[in-house]
Amino acid sequence: MKRRPLPVAAALAATAALLLTACGSGDDKSRDNDKIAGADQGDPAQSTSPSPSAATAADRPRVELPSDVKDVYEEWETGDQAKDAVLADAARRIDVTNDAILRGDTDALGLTFYYKDKALADAVEWVQAYLDANLSFTGTTRYYAPQVTVSGEQSATLVYCADESKGFNKNRKTGKVDRTPSDESPYVMYNTRLEKSKQGVWQTTNLISKRGDKTCAG
Repeated sequence: MKRRPLPVAAALAATAALLLTACGSGDDKSRDNDKIAGADQGDPAQSTSPSPSAATAADRPRVELPSDVKDVYEEWETGDQAKDAVLADAARRIDVTNDAILRGDTDALGLTFYYKDKALADAVEWVQAYLDANLSFTGTTRYYAPQVTVSGEQSATLVYCADESKGFNKNRKTGKVDRTPSDESPYVMYNTRLEKSKQGVWQTTNLISKRGDKTCAG
């Protein structure tokens, strides 16, 4: 079982990203947004995001996800300071996106902090899509197999996988969780581009997702 995607034409993920279910689906294209995590109000519990000292120079927004929502990052540290800084901000980007979705806040500070350009517009659209569908979510999303390439001091690419099999959609008003089995793959591959801001924050400028990619299955 997993959260299923909402049929919107944004290219985000997220973020981020858990999944969303609505009446239809839309994945496997460069403009497929699939998942993102967050939740309604509840007892806050910090997600397990890495936080190397190299990535703490800027005054980064603090995010605490509800206790029923968890983002788990596996092998999200490489031992290389430059790569780990990219991974840390990418994880924070996922968390703030999930937080924005759960709170229903398209103006969340974290979005403009960790996104820019096209990716920012897509992120806002993705959060709005959840609101329009009257959905939130619950459960755990696993992020794994990160591949980081740092080009000089200002740009990087990050490809990673997400396992959304333990994430479920939740009605925003009633709180009812939809655990209906889905025939879609719970595995999503994300391909992102990042640029380092003047404040030293790795911001995502472009994000593409592909559900069911063989690289992430299993």
